[in-house]
Amino acid sequence: QNMSQYLQCAVGSKCNILVAGGTGSGKTTLLNALSSFIPSSERILTIEDSAELRLQQRHVVRLETRPPNIEGKGEISIRDLVKNALRMRPDRIVVGEVRSVEVLDMIQAMNTGHEGSMTTVHANTADDAVTRVVTMLGMAGTKLTEAMMLQMIARAIHLIVFVNRQSDGTRRLSAVAEVNGIRDGQVELHHVYQYEQWGVNAQGQVEGGFTSSGRSLLLERFMAHGLPLHPSCLQ
Repeated sequence: QNMSQYLQCAVGSKCNILVAGGTGSGKTTLLNALSSFIPSSERILTIEDSAELRLQQRHVVRLETRPPNIEGKGEISIRDLVKNALRMRPDRIVVGEVRSVEVLDMIQAMNTGHEGSMTTVHANTADDAVTRVVTMLGMAGTKLTEAMMLQMIARAIHLIVFVNRQSDGTRRLSAVAEVNGIRDGQVELHHVYQYEQWGVNAQGQVEGGFTSSGRSLLLERFMAHGLPLHPSCLQ
């Protein structure tokens, strides 16, 4: 309940959120759940390979990629859609998944006033997600140095939410980490919530519990948007 309240404040205060996790861990399902916190007055653009998001708001524009035809022509990629989405007056952009060069346009959109954007990425941990985004930025063919890429990521993304499929098959939101700028040449993450596994019981079910750091770097942002987070949510 505390984590839910925190994430509701994060979405409501237009934090840029990156949902990370492995294949089949529930990234798109979580992205769908987070999208439900977006106010119905906002205009939302969704960009996907195949339409999986089910947003219930009034102003939703759904964009979907198109594969090339038999002659190899007519392809519309996620990168094309992200570029065009910026001209369609969106309040928020929700990308189903970034897996290649389109991450550059997504990061630039987050850095140029399109706050509250959300997307998913394949990664094994929250820290791994940053490395994955840097790798994809390198694939975009730009001449950016690694330091410049890290600066772009640190300024664009406010929150990384990591979901995990555990050994007993349960899918769990395992970590909520805030991006705390650059330190010693790396993007520093502050883990607000984290799931710690204690072991496995006789039935093969994973046992563990959530821990909280007790503080958040985004409290002032929440307050500025009229969404104060109760201190008990960080205990």
